[in-house]
Amino acid sequence: MASGNSLSKTAVWILMGLLILGLGGFGVTNLSGTVRSVGSVGDTEIEVTEYARALQNEIRAAEAEQGERISFAQAQANGIDQQVLGQLIASAALEDETDRLGISVGDRNLRDEILNIRAFQGPSGEFSREAYRYALEQAGLNEAQFEEDIRSDTARTLLQGSVVAGVRLPPAYADTLVEYLGERRDISWVVLDRGDLETGLPEPTEEDLRTYHQSHLPDFTAPETKDITYAWLTPEMILDTVQIDEATLREAFEDRAAEFQQPERRLVERLVFADQDAAEEARAALSDEGTTFEDLVEARGLELSDIDIGDVARSELGDAADAVFSAEVGDVVGPLPSDLGPALYRVNGVLAAQETSFEEAEPMLRDELAQDRARRAIDSRIDRINDLLAGGASLEELAEETDMTLGQIDWHPGVTDGIGAYEAFREAAEDLDESDYPDVEVLGDGGIFAMRLDKITEPRIRPVDQVRPALTAAWREQAITDALLTEAEPLVDRLAQGADFADLDLTDVQSAQGITRQGFEADAPPAFTEAVFGMSEGEARLLEGEGRVFLLRLDSVQAPDPEAEELSMLENILANQAANALSQDLFQALATDIRSRAGVTLDQSALNAVHSNFQ
Repeated sequence: MASGNSLSKTAVWILMGLLILGLGGFGVTNLSGTVRSVGSVGDTEIEVTEYARALQNEIRAAEAEQGERISFAQAQANGIDQQVLGQLIASAALEDETDRLGISVGDRNLRDEILNIRAFQGPSGEFSREAYRYALEQAGLNEAQFEEDIRSDTARTLLQGSVVAGVRLPPAYADTLVEYLGERRDISWVVLDRGDLETGLPEPTEEDLRTYHQSHLPDFTAPETKDITYAWLTPEMILDTVQIDEATLREAFEDRAAEFQQPERRLVERLVFADQDAAEEARAALSDEGTTFEDLVEARGLELSDIDIGDVARSELGDAADAVFSAEVGDVVGPLPSDLGPALYRVNGVLAAQETSFEEAEPMLRDELAQDRARRAIDSRIDRINDLLAGGASLEELAEETDMTLGQIDWHPGVTDGIGAYEAFREAAEDLDESDYPDVEVLGDGGIFAMRLDKITEPRIRPVDQVRPALTAAWREQAITDALLTEAEPLVDRLAQGADFADLDLTDVQSAQGITRQGFEADAPPAFTEAVFGMSEGEARLLEGEGRVFLLRLDSVQAPDPEAEELSMLENILANQAANALSQDLFQALATDIRSRAGVTLDQSALNAVHSNFQ
């Protein structure tokens, strides 16, 4: 028997789901003929209306997630119909098995739970049969149908719970993973670079460069690019044509007077007390040796951030203004009145008055107003430009007939220059297809653009002459690394035999203690941690960097820290994840077994009838 809470939640979810979906927007009357089900598992039918509601629910959920309407053809292409049908088959399989086993919910439990569902309660909080009947009518159900749904769903939950509840893996499973993930290692290393080479490096020959080029072709391959023609217009392009008269500038200056004429201000902390006596007592305590303003704040259970009122002008302090503005930085004054009661004030800083003249503010105001007018001017031209494009005007013609400027870019995701610096352009270029027609899109600064994909250039290998500087630098870096590896090889053997770094005249030794497999060392190669955990205690190894070589020695291997809270949490997470995965496997095995024993039958004509209502 399911618990009361479990049954209540089941009932509420069924009812709320039906009330939300209802039959809104779906022609259930078209499906009320002789066809009642779209299929069955054993003796349990999957009703037409049940499939229709579930399918509609999933489509609406997908629409809400994507923020746009989805046609039924799109839903089918995304497999939504098959997903819904699979869920209903699994549910029917469980219901058929519960009927076979005789699992059910007693009438008393069912009655008690229905009485406690808030959706069925009247204004007094008591169960209302009228509310019950009305809610079910709105969902297109009768009482018997609803109660049978609750019985079936709860029985399925009981069967499923009997399979998946209480599944636990042996402690050794999580212990082994935690032992692996939490193992700690102490490592020491030195970094060898070109300055440590005993011999110089030869200059690469043409053959050296060509050989390196051939063996590193991906490094010298140009990415796929989109050859895009665009026309654009930004506020910056038309600023010179925007005129701002002095009257407008002075009006803007007056409107922002508070910004340009800032009075003298103080950085202040204010400690408020319940009454004057408490404030006087605190003030007297400041005179005692060892009592500080911070002590008073802490005694009230507050932090300094709680009493910080920021920078304030004289007008914001009322009757306390004269004393506060006469105090020196660091002084505590008061008790003085405040809107919250008597308070002590501490002055932490003085901000001098700032007066900006019209002449000083004019360049900034002119630029801001011009930018705003330019954006509005561009916005007013969008409809005309769209009309030109809709009438068949090319981007070249658009540039001739408007203020827009024509441009071309070989774009790929790494291009961030020019128009490629705008996120809106990059996103549009990513989605641009050769079949797309140009239309106006807006840039982040209020500019606009339209573009056309001329062609897509496939990835291509850049020849040696095009990449010679980068190719030469890469060859030298690899040559340095190879030479360092050769010269350092004897050092590996000596370290492994017990020599110390100092014995090898290596002094700039770095070390890390207690690193784990989740650890990270700055300025180390990406393979650093993997290499460390591939070593045995006392082993030495060379690790390649970019023009550098890391000489590593594993000093010690330690078990996980038994006091580490994160490992304890990780152990619980891993155990729960494994148990949940096993539970799902067991449930899937049960569902598969039930379907194979009971048999699954689908009526394609009934499914097609449902689907036709979504067309």
